[in-house]
Amino acid sequence: MGAVGVRKYGTDSPVTVNDQFHLGSDTKAMTATLLATLVEEGKLSWTTTLDQVFQDLASKMNPAYRKVTLEQMLAHRAGFTDESWPQGKTFSDMHSLPGTPREQRAAYVAMVLSEPPVAEPGSKFLYSNRSYAVAGAIAEKVANDSWENLMQKRIFQPLGMQSCGFGAMGAPGKVDQPWQHTLSGKSHVPIEPGPMSDNPPVIAPAGTVHCSVIDWGKFVAAHLRGEQGEPGILKAETFKRLHTAPFGDYGFGWGVVDRPWAGGRAFTHAGSNNQNYAIVWMAPAKDFAVLVMTNQAGGDTFNACDAAASALILHFTQKKIALCYFAAGGAAAGLRSVNCRWCQYG
Repeated sequence: MGAVGVRKYGTDSPVTVNDQFHLGSDTKAMTATLLATLVEEGKLSWTTTLDQVFQDLASKMNPAYRKVTLEQMLAHRAGFTDESWPQGKTFSDMHSLPGTPREQRAAYVAMVLSEPPVAEPGSKFLYSNRSYAVAGAIAEKVANDSWENLMQKRIFQPLGMQSCGFGAMGAPGKVDQPWQHTLSGKSHVPIEPGPMSDNPPVIAPAGTVHCSVIDWGKFVAAHLRGEQGEPGILKAETFKRLHTAPFGDYGFGWGVVDRPWAGGRAFTHAGSNNQNYAIVWMAPAKDFAVLVMTNQAGGDTFNACDAAASALILHFTQKKIALCYFAAGGAAAGLRSVNCRWCQYG
């Protein structure tokens, strides 16, 4: 574990390995793991359909979505657009919805399920935050609790992930955690934490978790132990199911690729809310993973995180790996840095 840099540009407040960083779309694997706990309990199955869960929306739901399964949503094959907000709605509109986060997500689900799909459900991969937002609402419906509470009770607390929370890190007016940053030209722009400093709660299950690199490592380690046949918050066979891509090369919050340094399959994902960036590479055959996170987005941030991941892979696997980010793409000739299909924002 290591940390370098400052919490807020222009200050001398250093970051530490215990500081919280935003995971963006790396939240998706956590939401899929949460849903897997409900599958194990028999409250859901991977083939549960939207019309079975949201019976109250049957008359309003676009008919094309009725037979979309939970598994299809977690593989981004529901036919949803990649536009996070409902038609005619904005980021501010979603933040302004009345009620609790759970109530806001219920309103959001009603809106997005009434719209037509952009492709026939099940026909092709279409990365969409809507898929995981709706999946989070499914968990809320069948467990009768908010996604935030369910994540704390079923994922974070059992794994000892005490630093985990949701949204922007830290308290307004303080530098008690890393501030988020964007770039304006070559100027670093710190963003004060607050409710409007992150995605609205309606898409929280797709990308609002923050935590320390230590605690994120506990989550990834739980997945690695599952691959080794060890039970944990899930049965070993359930962990292994989460590491499949039933319809292609993406499933359950992981992109699945083959890499020589990984000894076969590698699992990867990147996440950003346009103010942070995080990337993970997991190699079950080597019982090995690399995680990189930073409190800035834009400019060369994506390439820098790829380079850091590649350097760590090279150092710990002692392999000669070409570091080619634009031509071969991604960490150790892996994930594409340009128009990345796993990343939330490209």
